[in-house]
Amino acid sequence: MSNRPRLRAVRRAVVLGLLAALAGTVSAQNRADALELYRQNRFAEAVEVTRDELVENPANLDAYTVLGWSLLALNRDADALEAGLEGLSVSRFDHRLLNIVGEAHYRLGNDLEALQYLQNYAAVAPTGSLIDEVYYVMGEIHLRLEEYHHADIALTTAVYLNGDRSQWWTRLGYAREMAGSLEYAAQAYQQALDQNPNLIEAQRGLDRVAG
Repeated sequence: MSNRPRLRAVRRAVVLGLLAALAGTVSAQNRADALELYRQNRFAEAVEVTRDELVENPANLDAYTVLGWSLLALNRDADALEAGLEGLSVSRFDHRLLNIVGEAHYRLGNDLEALQYLQNYAAVAPTGSLIDEVYYVMGEIHLRLEEYHHADIALTTAVYLNGDRSQWWTRLGYAREMAGSLEYAAQAYQQALDQNPNLIEAQRGLDRVAG
Protein backbone atom coordinates (compact mmCIF):
# COMPACT_ATOMS: atom_id res chain seq x y z
CA MET A 1 0.00 0.00 0.00
CA SER A 2 2.82 2.38 0.77
CA ASN A 3 4.00 2.34 -2.85
CA ARG A 4 0.65 3.39 -4.32
CA PRO A 5 1.01 7.15 -3.77
CA ARG A 6 4.46 6.99 -5.30
CA LEU A 7 3.14 5.08 -8.34
CA ARG A 8 0.34 7.59 -8.76
CA ALA A 9 2.85 10.42 -8.70
CA VAL A 10 5.00 8.69 -11.31
CA ARG A 11 1.99 8.05 -13.53
CA ARG A 12 0.88 11.66 -13.15
CA ALA A 13 4.33 12.93 -14.14
CA VAL A 14 4.42 10.65 -17.19
CA VAL A 15 0.94 11.77 -18.30
CA LEU A 16 1.81 15.44 -17.83
CA GLY A 17 5.01 14.96 -19.81
CA LEU A 18 3.14 13.28 -22.65
CA LEU A 19 0.54 16.03 -22.70
CA ALA A 20 3.25 18.70 -22.81
CA ALA A 21 5.00 16.94 -25.68
CA LEU A 22 1.71 16.58 -27.54
CA ALA A 23 0.92 20.25 -27.01
CA GLY A 24 4.31 21.19 -28.39
CA THR A 25 3.79 19.01 -31.43
CA VAL A 26 0.34 20.47 -32.08
CA SER A 27 1.71 24.00 -31.64
CA ALA A 28 4.52 23.33 -34.13
CA GLN A 29 2.08 21.83 -36.61
CA ASN A 30 -0.26 24.83 -36.33
CA ARG A 31 2.54 27.37 -36.64
CA ALA A 32 2.87 29.14 -39.99
CA ASP A 33 5.82 28.21 -42.16
CA ALA A 34 8.46 30.92 -41.73
CA LEU A 35 10.03 30.45 -45.15
CA GLU A 36 6.64 30.70 -46.82
CA LEU A 37 5.90 33.87 -44.89
CA TYR A 38 9.23 35.29 -46.07
CA ARG A 39 8.41 34.41 -49.67
CA GLN A 40 5.09 36.21 -49.26
CA ASN A 41 6.95 39.33 -48.04
CA ARG A 42 5.38 38.92 -44.60
CA PHE A 43 8.71 39.58 -42.97
CA ALA A 44 7.59 40.69 -39.51
CA GLU A 45 5.50 37.53 -39.14
CA ALA A 46 8.43 35.41 -40.31
CA VAL A 47 10.58 37.00 -37.62
CA GLU A 48 8.07 36.06 -34.91
CA VAL A 49 7.78 32.47 -36.14
CA THR A 50 11.52 31.94 -36.32
CA ARG A 51 11.98 33.43 -32.85
CA ASP A 52 9.54 30.84 -31.52
CA GLU A 53 11.34 28.08 -33.41
CA LEU A 54 14.66 29.11 -31.89
CA VAL A 55 13.21 29.03 -28.38
CA GLU A 56 12.29 25.41 -29.02
CA ASN A 57 15.55 24.57 -30.79
CA PRO A 58 18.43 27.07 -30.41
CA ALA A 59 20.48 25.07 -32.97
CA ASN A 60 17.93 25.43 -35.81
CA LEU A 61 20.06 26.83 -38.63
CA ASP A 62 17.11 27.15 -41.02
CA ALA A 63 15.35 29.35 -38.46
CA TYR A 64 18.44 31.55 -38.07
CA THR A 65 18.64 31.87 -41.84
CA VAL A 66 15.02 32.91 -42.41
CA LEU A 67 15.27 35.22 -39.39
CA GLY A 68 18.33 36.92 -40.86
CA TRP A 69 16.78 37.25 -44.31
CA SER A 70 13.60 38.70 -42.84
CA LEU A 71 15.44 41.22 -40.67
CA LEU A 72 17.48 42.37 -43.67
CA ALA A 73 14.27 42.76 -45.67
CA LEU A 74 12.94 44.94 -42.84
CA ASN A 75 16.18 46.98 -42.90
CA ARG A 76 16.86 45.91 -39.32
CA ASP A 77 20.50 45.44 -40.18
CA ALA A 78 21.95 45.42 -36.66
CA ASP A 79 19.41 42.79 -35.61
CA ALA A 80 20.20 40.74 -38.72
CA LEU A 81 23.89 40.91 -37.87
CA GLU A 82 23.19 39.70 -34.34
CA ALA A 83 21.01 36.82 -35.58
CA GLY A 84 23.59 35.79 -38.16
CA LEU A 85 26.40 35.77 -35.63
CA GLU A 86 24.31 33.71 -33.24
CA GLY A 87 23.71 31.20 -36.02
CA LEU A 88 27.39 31.07 -36.88
CA SER A 89 28.15 30.25 -33.25
CA VAL A 90 26.22 27.04 -33.93
CA SER A 91 27.77 26.36 -37.35
CA ARG A 92 30.63 28.66 -38.32
CA PHE A 93 30.71 27.58 -41.98
CA ASP A 94 27.01 27.84 -42.87
CA HIS A 95 27.23 29.79 -46.13
CA ARG A 96 23.74 31.28 -45.78
CA LEU A 97 24.65 32.83 -42.45
CA LEU A 98 28.02 34.02 -43.75
CA ASN A 99 26.13 35.91 -46.44
CA ILE A 100 23.68 37.41 -43.95
CA VAL A 101 26.47 38.63 -41.69
CA GLY A 102 28.45 39.97 -44.65
CA GLU A 103 25.43 41.81 -46.05
CA ALA A 104 24.54 43.26 -42.66
CA HIS A 105 28.09 44.50 -42.09
CA TYR A 106 28.07 46.04 -45.59
CA ARG A 107 24.85 47.92 -44.94
CA LEU A 108 26.17 49.11 -41.59
CA GLY A 109 29.31 50.47 -43.25
CA ASN A 110 31.65 47.90 -41.71
CA ASP A 111 33.50 47.34 -44.96
CA LEU A 112 36.44 45.23 -43.82
CA GLU A 113 34.25 42.95 -41.72
CA ALA A 114 31.78 42.59 -44.59
CA LEU A 115 34.57 41.70 -46.97
CA GLN A 116 35.86 39.00 -44.64
CA TYR A 117 32.51 37.23 -44.36
CA LEU A 118 31.70 37.54 -48.05
CA GLN A 119 35.10 36.12 -48.97
CA ASN A 120 34.39 33.25 -46.60
CA TYR A 121 31.08 32.66 -48.39
CA ALA A 122 32.89 32.51 -51.73
CA ALA A 123 35.39 30.03 -50.31
CA VAL A 124 32.76 27.82 -48.68
CA ALA A 125 30.12 28.00 -51.45
CA PRO A 126 31.81 28.89 -54.77
CA THR A 127 28.71 27.70 -56.64
CA GLY A 128 26.18 28.96 -54.09
CA SER A 129 22.93 30.50 -55.28
CA LEU A 130 24.02 33.97 -54.11
CA ILE A 131 27.59 33.87 -55.40
CA ASP A 132 26.96 36.51 -58.09
CA GLU A 133 25.45 38.89 -55.52
CA VAL A 134 28.37 38.22 -53.19
CA TYR A 135 30.94 39.23 -55.81
CA TYR A 136 28.91 42.31 -56.69
CA VAL A 137 28.83 43.48 -53.07
CA MET A 138 32.55 42.75 -52.73
CA GLY A 139 33.08 44.96 -55.77
CA GLU A 140 31.08 47.76 -54.16
CA ILE A 141 33.14 47.44 -50.99
CA HIS A 142 36.38 47.74 -52.93
CA LEU A 143 34.97 50.84 -54.63
CA ARG A 144 34.26 52.34 -51.21
CA LEU A 145 37.83 51.56 -50.20
CA GLU A 146 39.12 53.04 -53.49
CA GLU A 147 40.72 49.71 -54.37
CA TYR A 148 39.75 49.95 -58.01
CA HIS A 149 41.71 47.02 -59.42
CA HIS A 150 40.19 44.72 -56.80
CA ALA A 151 36.77 46.20 -57.59
CA ASP A 152 37.35 45.45 -61.27
CA ILE A 153 38.15 41.81 -60.49
CA ALA A 154 35.12 41.33 -58.21
CA LEU A 155 32.67 43.06 -60.54
CA THR A 156 34.06 41.26 -63.59
CA THR A 157 33.37 38.01 -61.77
CA ALA A 158 29.86 39.19 -60.88
CA VAL A 159 28.91 39.97 -64.49
CA TYR A 160 30.53 36.75 -65.66
CA LEU A 161 28.24 34.85 -63.30
CA ASN A 162 25.21 37.00 -64.12
CA GLY A 163 25.53 39.21 -67.17
CA ASP A 164 21.95 40.48 -67.17
CA ARG A 165 22.37 43.22 -64.57
CA SER A 166 22.89 46.47 -66.43
CA GLN A 167 23.66 48.33 -63.22
CA TRP A 168 26.44 45.89 -62.45
CA TRP A 169 28.01 46.62 -65.85
CA THR A 170 27.78 50.32 -65.05
CA ARG A 171 29.61 49.86 -61.78
CA LEU A 172 32.22 47.72 -63.54
CA GLY A 173 32.71 50.55 -66.03
CA TYR A 174 33.21 52.97 -63.17
CA ALA A 175 35.75 50.69 -61.45
CA ARG A 176 37.72 50.40 -64.68
CA GLU A 177 37.48 54.13 -65.30
CA MET A 178 38.87 54.86 -61.83
CA ALA A 179 41.63 52.31 -62.42
CA GLY A 180 42.61 54.09 -65.64
CA SER A 181 41.49 51.29 -67.99
CA LEU A 182 39.43 53.60 -70.19
CA GLU A 183 39.01 51.29 -73.17
CA TYR A 184 37.68 48.48 -71.02
CA ALA A 185 35.56 50.96 -69.06
CA ALA A 186 33.93 52.04 -72.32
CA GLN A 187 33.16 48.42 -73.15
CA ALA A 188 31.45 47.91 -69.79
CA TYR A 189 29.46 51.14 -70.06
CA GLN A 190 28.38 50.19 -73.57
CA GLN A 191 27.26 46.76 -72.38
CA ALA A 192 25.13 48.46 -69.74
CA LEU A 193 23.56 50.72 -72.35
CA ASP A 194 22.92 47.83 -74.71
CA GLN A 195 20.84 46.28 -71.96
CA ASN A 196 19.23 49.51 -70.78
CA PRO A 197 19.58 52.57 -73.04
CA ASN A 198 18.00 54.75 -70.34
CA LEU A 199 20.84 54.34 -67.85
CA ILE A 200 21.99 57.92 -67.46
CA GLU A 201 24.92 56.93 -65.23
CA ALA A 202 26.25 54.58 -67.89
CA GLN A 203 25.82 57.16 -70.66
CA ARG A 204 27.65 59.80 -68.68
CA GLY A 205 30.43 57.34 -67.93
CA LEU A 206 30.74 56.41 -71.60
CA ASP A 207 30.89 60.12 -72.54
CA ARG A 208 33.69 60.68 -70.04
CA VAL A 209 35.91 57.82 -71.14
CA ALA A 210 35.22 58.30 -74.86
CA GLY A 211 35.87 62.02 -74.72
